[in-house]
Amino acid sequence: MKLCIIFPPLPFGWTPVAPPILEYLAALTRQADPSIEIQLISGSATPEAYKSVECDLAAISILTPTAVSGYNIADSLRARGIKVVFGGMHASAMPEEAKTHGDAVVIGEAESCWPQVLKDFRAGTLQSFYRGEQLELINMPTPLYGMLKNNHQFRIVNTSRGCPFNCTFCSVKPFFGAKIRFRPIEDVVRDVAAIPEKMYEIGDENIWWSSETKRAIELFTALKGSPKKYMAFGSLGPVLAPEGSRMLNAARESGLLSVWVGWDAISEHSLKAYKANGKIGVDRERAVRTLKDHGIDVSLFYMLGSREDTFDDFKRAIEVADRLGVSMHPSLVVPYPGTVLSREYEPYIYKDLGWEYYNGSYALFDHPDPMMTPELREEHFYISLLEQLSLPRVLRHMMKVPMAGFPYAHILSLMSQLPVRKGVKIAFEQWKANRESVRAKRQK
Repeated sequence: MKLCIIFPPLPFGWTPVAPPILEYLAALTRQADPSIEIQLISGSATPEAYKSVECDLAAISILTPTAVSGYNIADSLRARGIKVVFGGMHASAMPEEAKTHGDAVVIGEAESCWPQVLKDFRAGTLQSFYRGEQLELINMPTPLYGMLKNNHQFRIVNTSRGCPFNCTFCSVKPFFGAKIRFRPIEDVVRDVAAIPEKMYEIGDENIWWSSETKRAIELFTALKGSPKKYMAFGSLGPVLAPEGSRMLNAARESGLLSVWVGWDAISEHSLKAYKANGKIGVDRERAVRTLKDHGIDVSLFYMLGSREDTFDDFKRAIEVADRLGVSMHPSLVVPYPGTVLSREYEPYIYKDLGWEYYNGSYALFDHPDPMMTPELREEHFYISLLEQLSLPRVLRHMMKVPMAGFPYAHILSLMSQLPVRKGVKIAFEQWKANRESVRAKRQK
């Protein structure tokens, strides 16, 4: 039996981070049935590779912005007689839709049901839907790091799943649940040791939690012996907790160079509308400065163009970046299927814009201010983003990266911004070319 695991191309092209599902699902497959031949395809690195694949079963993991390309790949493979099983966040949120392009859909986490999928396929009894359980994160295999042969330069390690916060825009809680489930620390250390590169990424939604700073310190202490450096995602609330300083020192000593933080919204009003103020903490600017004071670089993610935002928020983002000395990575608001925000915005969403537009660069819903037309929101987004990613700003930010991380953190700063800069320039030109056709779809 031959299995091909496919991650469709991301909207803006190549990324230095290897899609984690590929090598992890390969490991789950090897654990379930070592006789299966496995091929991995990262669409961002090799977008045409699926056309020449020879396999019996294809597993395609889709996010909302990759759903359409994933469906197209599936249709092409099925026309050649290859069975297709879908998984991932979008397939879990829209299983009936995914099933129209595939033979089976895995809803939720794969560990509990993937062996059964493989067994049923071999027996010719593949079911339409499989529902994964949210298991404790024990006995998880190490991803087959290095099996994916292309120019991705970072691998991902996961240490936990789940999120207790109620941010209306987020897909993590609907997919992984409200309970935080931690992996055994020794398993995390094992996976880090298996990564062939000198730098990696901890891909958790949050590397530290206000209620679990002790566990975070234990994890960082265990990773301290590794010569490898890493970046991670984290919330700002725990930074100013009583154990925050000790936690940050342990994180830096464990090799943490940079943390990507959800700033979420420029205005406090929008932050409260998203119900995201709980994870931000009491003083988010002081938390950012505290991170930098502990030798950790900071990049902020935030959204623009919500129904509460104004054009002033687009302008203020530049001022925040300059004042705090951080890199800023905005997107336009995306009401992903299955989220609270999608239900709240449902009456205002432009129904004729397909999933391929859900990539953070399109205005997807009507705004109560008639001056904030979708085209102007999109144009202001690109102008703001390209200004923040201008070469002088990128270099200026690199010079402000804490010297405690030299040279790795400085290299990482460039590698996390220059590919984005290139992709945004391409996307902006595509947006200009397609602006009228998109306008026509909104007016239907």
